[in-house]
Order: sequence, then C-alpha cells, then structure tokens
Amino acid sequence: MNILVLNCGSSSLKYQLINMEAEKVLSIGICERIGIEGSQIKHIPGIGERIVIEGEMKDHKQAVQFVIDALIDENYGVIKSMNEITAVGHRVVHGGEFFSDSVIIDEEVITAIEACTELAPLHNPANLTGIAACQAIMPTTPNIAVFDTAFHQTMPSKAYLYALPYEYYTKHKIRRYGFHGTSHKYVANRTAEFLGKDIKDMKIVVCHLGNGASVCAIDGGESVDTSMGLTPLEGLVMGTRTGDLDPKIADYIAEKEGITHDEVMEILNKKSGVLGLSGISSDFRDLEKAVEEGNERAIMTMEVFEYRVAKYVGAYAATMNGIDAIVFTAGLGENNYLVRKAICDYFEYLGVVVDDDLNKCRGIERDFSAPEATTRSLVIPTNEELMIARETKKLI
Repeated sequence: MNILVLNCGSSSLKYQLINMEAEKVLSIGICERIGIEGSQIKHIPGIGERIVIEGEMKDHKQAVQFVIDALIDENYGVIKSMNEITAVGHRVVHGGEFFSDSVIIDEEVITAIEACTELAPLHNPANLTGIAACQAIMPTTPNIAVFDTAFHQTMPSKAYLYALPYEYYTKHKIRRYGFHGTSHKYVANRTAEFLGKDIKDMKIVVCHLGNGASVCAIDGGESVDTSMGLTPLEGLVMGTRTGDLDPKIADYIAEKEGITHDEVMEILNKKSGVLGLSGISSDFRDLEKAVEEGNERAIMTMEVFEYRVAKYVGAYAATMNGIDAIVFTAGLGENNYLVRKAICDYFEYLGVVVDDDLNKCRGIERDFSAPEATTRSLVIPTNEELMIARETKKLI
C-alpha cells in the first residue's frame, strides 16, 4: 500500500510517497512558486539525489500532475503507474468543531472545510485546492483529510472556552482550537513507545518549538490543553508572532502609530516574536549564532522565549497534577540543546534533571535525563507525514 501525503500552501505543495508495509519513504519533494513565474519541482527519489524540474504550474492541479509525472518517470520515478497510489492523505489546518478525527473526503466534508475557511483564511483554501486537484486527476483514488485541530477536540470546555459572552461561542464558535495536532499526537505516541509504556498511563507535555511553536498537555493519550487558540497567534513567543499579550495593546499601537487595525494585525503576526524583540531574525539559527557572539538583545530574546515555554509547561504540570515526561520536537526543539537545557532547568522541583552530555544531540530520538531524574526529558523528532499516512491507512 502506497500513500501519497500532500501539504498544500498558497503557492507550494509538499509531498511524500510512503510505502505503508514498511513505513518507508519512497519519494519526497516540493512544488514551489505555483501560479508564479519560475515554478519548479524539487524531487528526491528514494535515496537518490535531488532532481529539479522547471515547468509552468498555473495552479495546484498542474502541480499535482507534476508530482504524479515525477513519481512514475522511467528515469527517476519510484512507481510504474498512478494506480500504485492507494490513497492520498491531505493535511488540513482547520476542522473547527466539525471533526474530531480524520475522515474520508466527500462533498459534505468539503462543505465543512469551506465553512472553517474564515478561521484559517491562509491555509484552508490552499488545502481545498489540493483536494480538488487530486479528485480531478485521480478520480477513483480515495482522499483523506487529516486535521491539525482534530487532536485537540478532546479538550474539556474549561480549557477551550474564553471568558467572553457565551453567545459568541454558540453563534460564532469562538474558542480555543489549537494547532500542530498531528505533530503532538505523533510525538506523544512515539514517546510512550520509546519509553516502553502504555500512553494511557502517561502524562506528557510536548513542546513543538520552531518558527511556529506550541505546547500541548496530553493525559492518557488525549489532548487536554494547548497553547495556541482560535488562531495560531496565541500562546508562545514565535518566529514572527507575539504569542500572548494584553488585547488592549492592539488599540494602543494603532492610536500611537496612527495605523489601521489590519496594519496592527500584520505587525502582531509577521513583525513581532523573536524577530521583533531581537531585531535580528525570525530564524532561531541566526539567534543562536548571535547569542554565541554575546549579542545582548539576542540573549534577552531567547530568555523571553524560554521563559514563556516554561510558564506553559509549568501550568500544564499543575493542571494534570504532575507529568511523566517533557518532550521537545520540531526544528528548534530537536536541534538546540541550550534551549532544551534552559527550559528544563525551571523544573528541578518536578524531578527534571538533565544529563548535559546526553542533551548535546541534534535531530535524534533520545532520553537525555540524568540517572536521578524522576521526570523524563526527551527529544523525539516529529513526523507529521507518517502520522497522516497512518491515519489514511486506518481509514481505507
């Protein structure tokens, strides 16, 4: 069984073809600049070298066709025909309250995804475009939607409700939804497997730390709280997003700077976070270098970031009445041992003790707890594509 996993952006399409018998990646690639001059596909077949193919991609339908053509090409393809693709798994960002699990896509599902578009205006339309493209090119191949928000639908109302007039929830569905759910689910399950424990007996906090970042409290394998909210703007300090802030600040900035509400939202989403604080970059690798060079603003920025993560981890340890493991994943979480150490040092009272030598690792699975630790500290690289493929296989 071969599953094609697609992650569609507004002008890009990431893909993996995974053989589910061995859970082996047969091919990986990305279509870039869709609908823009200079579009191309970067295709890596199996363990081969990356191949760059340039060609006009006016829309996602043409991009999907490029992907299919690359996968079946006699020189650098990995399958003989499109018929060897059993199903397509689509990452869909927002499923609102409609979906608490992955689903086979039909017209009713498409209508529901469309209804969630105002909650994810940059993502859901692109996801729908990718679905439509696959339905047109592969009309007999099942399509599965795997939602970033679905994993968090197990949160209790005390965790997802905002203290607004209740009618705003009943009328407009304003509530905490959370994101990165596919990643959090994969990492939590893999953590239990790695430690040789039943996830139903574990309390885990997963720190998905990258340009976009979130923390998730997972009790018995279910999400019970998470840091992102109605949108991905709430929660941690991120690459360019503010995370939590006093809502009145938006009006205050607009008044003082003489700018519009939309311009303020642009600042909060795209010009803030570690970029705004440091004045250096939204890329944590650049900040890491600046910290090594002694840049005071970079040092301050990383301390703010680490402190905010620690606040959420501590809050979730309190609401779950203890934790068994703190787990780091995503680009920063998997690769920056100094950030992991700084965050873990806040939790000596919980029995978190780091082995500094074990912690000096990048992008590998590792328990870096010291022998005397009673709460585990781990690195577990995320694999959202494999999680989507597993969800797809389960449904078909």
